[in-house]
Amino acid sequence: MDNIRVGMIGTGGISNLHGDHIAELDYVDIVAVTDPNAESRGKFISKYQLDGAKEFINHNDMLNNVQLDAVIICSPHTLHFEQAMDVMNHGCHVLIEKPMACSKKEAEELIETAEKLGRVLQVSYQRHFDPEFIYIRDAIANGEIGKLTSVTASLYQQWGHGPNNVWRKNPALSGGGMLMDSGSHICDVLLWTTGLKPLDVKAQLEKHNSTVELDSFTAIRFENNVIAALNIVGYAPIWHETYAFCGDKGGIFYDNGKITLHRLREEPITPKLPEKTTNQDKSFFDAILGKHEVKVPGHFAKQVVTLTEMIYEASGYNPMAVETTN
Repeated sequence: MDNIRVGMIGTGGISNLHGDHIAELDYVDIVAVTDPNAESRGKFISKYQLDGAKEFINHNDMLNNVQLDAVIICSPHTLHFEQAMDVMNHGCHVLIEKPMACSKKEAEELIETAEKLGRVLQVSYQRHFDPEFIYIRDAIANGEIGKLTSVTASLYQQWGHGPNNVWRKNPALSGGGMLMDSGSHICDVLLWTTGLKPLDVKAQLEKHNSTVELDSFTAIRFENNVIAALNIVGYAPIWHETYAFCGDKGGIFYDNGKITLHRLREEPITPKLPEKTTNQDKSFFDAILGKHEVKVPGHFAKQVVTLTEMIYEASGYNPMAVETTN
């Protein structure tokens, strides 16, 4: 077949990761970009030498005027649902940046539409392709630490110390704060590596006078009597990401990319990681070509949306209710 023709919705920071990946694929062409910011569009087109690409302010204008096979959505969170629905109804496959949607109801409708229309729907959770997290998932499944008993997952970021006049701190566009944004990746890791369903959550959130929550601390009870702590801290001085997966025979500890396997009364092990063979973009296009199943399907991404919704509901916090103080 001819090269896959791709349109981009949103040309902000994260779009560059997709652009880098696509630049390595000789069977994919970005032929159109949509963003309300002309400067942002121009920088993206110039960086990736997309001289023939069409530019649009509105995604529907792009869909109505350019022949596309697939679209990558890198827009603010609350726009994902409508844009993905429009993309699929125009006959295109879709790769959506996290989160898939801002509610379980929206996620279910996206899944139903993709199945009805026969479209590839993938969500861009990149940790599914990172050797560190592939190792953790396989090690847990293979019983390397025995029966999993608990998980602690923590992300610290300077998220709350930046300017307030950004879309991520505008609930109408973000759909929530740090938990909905960077925290979505941590929820993804927690669910994907363990393969477990959350049964009950208890949560505390803090806004620190922001328009959205910055910090959230959540206790989760999973099936199989596994308990977890999910700590998402946006009011921190640095980026720091840690996980501790404990089982009845050992544990796996992740600290900013470094992994150590501990077994009871044995010396710690630095495990050999699998090689990285693909990424969120290449796997999306290969799924379109029928080379393999969708690696991060809507059915899985809905679990992240559902957990996020459970946490907000448990805390009594409605992200869409705009306030300026706690």
